[in-house]
Amino acid sequence: MRSRVVVGVLAMMSSAACSRAADVVLANGVIWTGTGAVASAIAVKAGRIVALGAGPAVDQWVGPRTERIDLGGRVVLPGFMDSHTHFIDGGFELAGVQLRDAATPEEFTRRIAAFAGQHPGGWVTGGTWDHERWGGQLPHRSWIDSVTGETPVFVSRLDGHMGLANSRALALAGVTAATRDPAGGTIVRDAAGEPTGVLKDEAMGLVWRIIPARSELELDRALDAAARYAVERGVTHVTDMGSWAGLETYRRAAAAGRLPLRVYAAVPIATWDRMAAYVERHGRGDARLAWGAVKGFVDGSLGSTTAWFYESYADAPETSGLMVTDTAALRAQIADAHGAGLQVVIHAIGDRANDWVLDAFAAARTLHPDPDPRFRVEHAQHLTSAAIARFARDGVIASMQPYHVIDDGRWAEKRIGPERLRTTYAFRDLIDAGVTVAFGSDWTVAPLEPLYGLYAAVTRRTLDGVHPDGWVPAQRITVAEALTAYTRSAAYAAFHENDWGTLEIGKLADLVVLDADPRAIPPERIEGLRVDLTMVDGRVVYRRRGT
Repeated sequence: MRSRVVVGVLAMMSSAACSRAADVVLANGVIWTGTGAVASAIAVKAGRIVALGAGPAVDQWVGPRTERIDLGGRVVLPGFMDSHTHFIDGGFELAGVQLRDAATPEEFTRRIAAFAGQHPGGWVTGGTWDHERWGGQLPHRSWIDSVTGETPVFVSRLDGHMGLANSRALALAGVTAATRDPAGGTIVRDAAGEPTGVLKDEAMGLVWRIIPARSELELDRALDAAARYAVERGVTHVTDMGSWAGLETYRRAAAAGRLPLRVYAAVPIATWDRMAAYVERHGRGDARLAWGAVKGFVDGSLGSTTAWFYESYADAPETSGLMVTDTAALRAQIADAHGAGLQVVIHAIGDRANDWVLDAFAAARTLHPDPDPRFRVEHAQHLTSAAIARFARDGVIASMQPYHVIDDGRWAEKRIGPERLRTTYAFRDLIDAGVTVAFGSDWTVAPLEPLYGLYAAVTRRTLDGVHPDGWVPAQRITVAEALTAYTRSAAYAAFHENDWGTLEIGKLADLVVLDADPRAIPPERIEGLRVDLTMVDGRVVYRRRGT
C-alpha cells in the first residue's frame, strides 16, 4: 500500500512539474532582447515567453518534456520583421526568369531565351533586371524578339516601375506608335516614334491588364514558396503591399494551418471603402494574419527617372519625375481611408513627393483627428531637411529599405547630383530627430535578406566596392539601431508592439538564432552571418541543417 501511495505522490509531483514546465528552453547564449535587458537563457511555454535571464532563473522551467537548445554562445534576437514586401509576387519570382545579376545585354537576352524555351506558349514575367549593370542603356524589344517568337514577354526592372515587353506582348496589348501615354506613365519610343518595348509606371498597366489572372492553386503555391524562403532567413513577420487576391490567399493558408509566419496584408488605397466594409464584417484579423492597411503611390522610382523631385534630373533634364496618381483623387482617398480608421501607407521617393504626402497626411488629420494614426511613408528616400523635422513633429513612420542604399549608391549621383544626396536614405538624421524608422526589403525589388539590410544600414558600402567607407557615410547607424528598425519599430509600424518585436516575458515567442552576434563582429562581416533557427509562436519553423 505504501509503495502505491509513494508512486501516486510522485506521479502528482511529476504532473505538476509538467504543467509548469516550459515547452522549450534556449540557454547558454546571448539574448538581445531589444529592451536593454541582459539575458543568457529564455523559456517558452504555449507560444509565449515565460522566463528570461541567467541560467538558474530559467532552469526552474525545465521539465521532463522540455526541449533544451544549447546555444553554445550564439545570439538570439527577436524575429526579423520585414515592413515592406511584395510577398506573393516574391513566391512567383522564385520560379521565374532570373535577371537581377545579368551584367550585359547578351546575358539578359540569353537568360530570357533559355527560360522561354523551357516555358513555351505561356507568359514570361518577373526578371527584376537592372540596366545600370551594363552601363545604363535601356533594353529594347529587338534584344529578345528573335529568341522568344510567339511567347509573350513582359519582364520588370527590379524597382517594379519599368518593364520590357517583346513585340508579341505589345501586339497582344494593342500598343503601337499611335498609342498615347496614359496618365502617370510613359511609353518609351525610338526616334521614329515606335515603342521600344519599355513601359514606365502606369504605362505598364497596358500589358499587365491582358496577362491572365493567376489561379488560386498558383497563388497558394507561390505563398508556400515565399513563406519557406522567408523563415529560412529569420523573417517571422511581413507586411505585404499586395492585393485582394493576396489577402484571400493568406486567409486560405491561415485557415489550413499553412502560414508559418505572420502577415499584415495591405490592399490598394483606391479600394479603401471595400477594406472599411471588410473590417466592419470580419474585424482586423488576428496575431497570425491581420489587415486594415491601404497603400497608395505618389510617384515612381529613381532608377526609372519617375521619382518626383522639385528639380529636374541631372541626367534627364527634360523631366523631374511623375506624379503617378491624380493628386486630387489621392488626397481624397487618404482623407477618406484615414477617416474610416484604416492605416494609410503611401509610397513616396522624390523630395517633392515626400513633401506632398506629408501635407496630405496633415490635412487628413485635421479633417479626422486621431491621436495615433501611424501614417507611414514607404521608402522616404530623398528628403529635405524640413521634411525630416516634419516626420518627427507629425509622428509619421518612415518605412525604409536599407539594401537600396548599397544598390542605388552605384549610380544615384548621376541622376540627382551630390547636393540632393545629403539626405538620401537619411537613417541617421531621422533617428536622431526621433522618427520611428521601420526597415524592410521591398522584395522582390531587393533581396529578402535582413542580414543584408543590417549590413547596408551600418556600412553603406555600395555593391560595386567604390565606397568602402560608406556612401553618404554621415547617414550610417549602429547595429543596435538597425536591429531595432527590423524588430521593435517594425512591430510598432504594424500596431503589434505589445505582442512581439522585443523579447519580454508575456510576449509571443518569435525569435531567430544567428551563428554569431552582429554587434560583436566587424560590420563588413554581418552579411555573412547565418540563420541557425527561426521560431514563431514558440514553434521552430526553420532549423539549419547540422545545427
